[in-house]
Amino acid sequence: MNRPPDPEGYHRTVHTGRSHLGAEPSGRLRILLVIKGLATGGAERLLVDTVAAGDRDHFEYEVSYILDQSNSLVGQLTELGIPVHSLGCHHNADLRWMARLRTLVSRGNFDVVHFHLPYPAALGRLALATIPRSRRPAIAYTEHSVWDKMAVLVKAVNRAGIGLDQALIVVSDPCFDALPPALKPRAQVLVHGVNLAATDRLLGRQDEIRSEVRQELKVPDDSLLVLTVANLRSEKGYDLLVAGVRLALDQELPIHVVAVGWGPIEADVRSWVHDAGLDDHLVLLGPRDDVLRLMVGSDLFVLASHQEGLPVVLMEATGAGLPIVATRVGGVPQVLTDDVDGLLVPPGDATALAAALARLANEPETRNRLAAAARERSRIFDVSEAARTIESIYEMIAPARAERGSP
Repeated sequence: MNRPPDPEGYHRTVHTGRSHLGAEPSGRLRILLVIKGLATGGAERLLVDTVAAGDRDHFEYEVSYILDQSNSLVGQLTELGIPVHSLGCHHNADLRWMARLRTLVSRGNFDVVHFHLPYPAALGRLALATIPRSRRPAIAYTEHSVWDKMAVLVKAVNRAGIGLDQALIVVSDPCFDALPPALKPRAQVLVHGVNLAATDRLLGRQDEIRSEVRQELKVPDDSLLVLTVANLRSEKGYDLLVAGVRLALDQELPIHVVAVGWGPIEADVRSWVHDAGLDDHLVLLGPRDDVLRLMVGSDLFVLASHQEGLPVVLMEATGAGLPIVATRVGGVPQVLTDDVDGLLVPPGDATALAAALARLANEPETRNRLAAAARERSRIFDVSEAARTIESIYEMIAPARAERGSP
């Protein structure tokens, strides 16, 4: 379709949900959240859950994302009536999104722009810095992973521009510990939590959902359905998962593993699965918008990561009452205590991962004990409290409209 020329070089896609670009101030603070994509990653689901728990009487939320094809969570936001803007890019090297973001912010009369993840923050700040100070919104940034694991260039640009921010939030103690010393006095640790109410509704239909999921995924009646949710990136430990599952099946454990996620090493992971002879036992489902449903329909959860910040997916798994096996990395010990509400294994140790899976496969009483404890533990991860804390930060940092003038 031919589009009329745009003198600002800006083409946006606004998904359903009424946008208020150029509208008069409503009395509510206008917040734009910016993230790289809206696929089924932890940071992405955290953003969706936090917005869902937001106070719509006092805050107007809109969301913008960079990678157009990374959109599996868009529907959840639009169902809430949240306008969602795609910045229309298909890869990291396409930097046209910066000009599009600048135009969106310039037209939007936003009080706060809240960046999630290093790439959008590092370059997005540069775009916002070109807006006159009198019209520039406050900037908040949430760091979801470990600072020193960022790509070198992104880390350098992120560090250079972070002084523009009025608020720095980190999601776990390990994330805080990894910050440069000069940033620590400005940082606030906030464990965000997840939407437990949504999980509770699904658990009310658990038997029905379990039957549907197993039929859809063609899981044999005599097998345990093991779920992992992690995007296909090297730090998520798919090499370890493949090796551990292979060892577990060599012990003739009755398990069938499915993985939700997408990412740059998909071809490698499929090759590892095939070479290990696991094509019928470890199935890649790609991105899904029904992660909670899959959790409620599964028997076990596994996360084999080599590094993590604070894994949102583990909070979701505890809420679903799943027995969990996870590697002891990053903020994982903040979520789970070994042999209390999950089994923690050393990172990179396929033998230990297989042994933990074997224990849960062979000991139904241990599965039941860990599942009950995980469900109890989940109550401290309710996103509502985190949403209130974030909104109090917005109120503190938002410039007065009278001082900013009209857009």
